[in-house]
Amino acid sequence: MSPSLKVLVPLAPGFEEIEAVTVIDVLRRARVEVVIADLCTLGEARQVNGSHDITIASNQSIDALFGHASGQGELQGQSLGEFDAIVLPGGMPGAANLRDDPRIQSALREMSRRGKLVAAICAAPIALAQAGLLEGKRATCYPAFRDQLAGATVVADQRVVVDGNLITSAGPGTALEFSLRLVAQLVNKETADELAKAMLLHDLARVTEASRLHSRQA
Repeated sequence: MSPSLKVLVPLAPGFEEIEAVTVIDVLRRARVEVVIADLCTLGEARQVNGSHDITIASNQSIDALFGHASGQGELQGQSLGEFDAIVLPGGMPGAANLRDDPRIQSALREMSRRGKLVAAICAAPIALAQAGLLEGKRATCYPAFRDQLAGATVVADQRVVVDGNLITSAGPGTALEFSLRLVAQLVNKETADELAKAMLLHDLARVTEASRLHSRQA
């Protein structure tokens, strides 16, 4: 595992399990350190329940990482500089909980200010919009939330959209592509391609296309 690559994945109650687990799994396959952080306060149970009633254990709380947020929502801790990226899974109400949490909002703004990778999938780009990070940017999200991407040029025909240090993706069905793009940006394209091949992603694409053509001819 490379000590120079560390990614924060905050999990809020009601997160989309497919997106969270896929991101965590693929990044760790690429030997990137992933810290799963919950939004609970210090002393509470270190676990988060997803939108489909699947519970995932976290590594630690946002408060433990950064210290309690001030009245203005600014983080008091200094640990944010250790991270190379922050990645937000979607799901509801998980994405809304991320959007409305001042600690997450502060972390998003600070990571962007430092030029670090900021990424979100499904409904979670609404948290980026709340933080003011989508102004003048190209972005995508789950179709039902496109009208909440304030300031963004919404790209409806791409499953994953990259604009500088910002990566967004459309939903659960794009989670693997999204995760591999994160690997390509953080590590390199060769590693992403190796993982895609090992997971038979290219074979799946060929099978899907063959099935589509067969259905058209039938």
